[in-house]
Parts: sequence; C-alpha cells; structure tokens
Amino acid sequence: MAGRIAAPPQVRQYGIPFRSNEHENMIFETLLSQMPYLVHGLTVAIGLLVCLLSLGLALGLVLAILEVYGHWTLRLVCVLFERVFRGIPAIVLLLLFYYGVTDYIEMGSFTAAVLALGLRSAAYQSQIFRGAFLSVPNGQMMAARAMGMNKLQAIRDIIIPQALRMSIGPWTNEFSSELKATSLAYVIGVVELTRQAKYIISNTQGNILVVFGVVALMYFVVNRAGNWALYRLENRLSLPGFEHRGDA
Repeated sequence: MAGRIAAPPQVRQYGIPFRSNEHENMIFETLLSQMPYLVHGLTVAIGLLVCLLSLGLALGLVLAILEVYGHWTLRLVCVLFERVFRGIPAIVLLLLFYYGVTDYIEMGSFTAAVLALGLRSAAYQSQIFRGAFLSVPNGQMMAARAMGMNKLQAIRDIIIPQALRMSIGPWTNEFSSELKATSLAYVIGVVELTRQAKYIISNTQGNILVVFGVVALMYFVVNRAGNWALYRLENRLSLPGFEHRGDA
C-alpha cells in the first residue's frame, strides 16, 4: 500500500524483538568458545564435592558411632553438633567460615567452602549412618561379643560393614543435595561452574537463558550419573535376606 511505512526488520508485530538466524548462530558460537571455561568450572565443582563428601563421610561415621554406642556425654556433644550444622543455612555457614574463621586461620576460599559444606554434610550423614546402625539387629552385637570380640572390634568388623551397605540408598540423596550446594560457593569467590557462568554472561553482555540452561544441563548430567553409579553399587553389594522392603 502506497505511503505505508514498513516496520524495521528487527521488530515483529506487537513490538516483540525478532531474532534472526545470524543472531542465534552468534549466541551458540559464543557459547562454544566459552565452553572450556564452563568445563573447568564443573571440574572445580566436582573437586569441591569430592572433598566435602569425604570430610562428611569420615566425620559423620564417627558421630554416628558415638551417638549410638558412646557415653551419654559424647552423645550429647554429637547431637549438639548435628543440630547446629543442620539448622544453619549453607550460605550462612560459607560466609561465617570465610569471613570469620579466616580472621584467625589463613585459608583460601576453596578450603573454607570444603570446611563449611563438609561439616554440614557430616551432620546430615551422621543421621544416615545412625539410622543404618540402628537397623542392624542387636543380635549381631551379642553374637560378636559371645565370640570373644570386644565392643570396638564388633563395631568395626560386624556392624560397620552392614551399616555402610544399607546406607548407600539414603546416601544418594546426600550426594544430590551437596552437588547442588556447591553452586553456593561462588559467594565466597570459588570459581566453580556458577561463577564461570556469571563471568561468561558479563563478558558477552547477555545470553543469560542459554548459559544457565547449559549450566543446569551439566548439573543434571552429573547428578544422574552419580545416582546411577550409586544405585549400581547398592545392587552389587546387596545381600539376600538383608533388603528392607516396605509394606505392599
């Protein structure tokens, strides 16, 4: 129609921006060029996860043993530890350790994150192992003592192997929870996956949805791979007669 002014090519009807194929290609080319930084951030996150889970496993196992078999004073200390670290948000613990503990002990942001999240994980893992210890029949301890074992030997050689086997299933939830908690470490300067994503968004002036979509996919893949491995381990170590089945 004569005299009608055509709309600019970059604007659709109703004012919605038009994204050309060239624009989409530029986004994905930028993302591919930045992918090594995301992969590096993922390796840092996985390293943080391994360290904090290892700390939580070792300390949580000790706490569970003391809660179940220790003197009442030791049980009280363990319960207080567990209640405190389960009752404080992870991000607050990270800030407390990084800005509080580092005033007295020199440590980097990665170490502070391992301690904060690892102690929190120990509190949760202690309850996983505590439940597993209590699920072992009392007759196991009595039989071990009747065979001449002392209490420590019975716990080490009879109770712990059974409890660890039965705790693999619940432990998968702790794995998933702590994997997601590693994304909070960016607040104290750990250059893990989330912080790398923020760097990329700042350097490329946008692309928030695409970058964080890729980050979400990477977390999802690692989470599913870890759960799959733990399920396989649980099935491989299961013993006939020791399964805990719910009511039909």
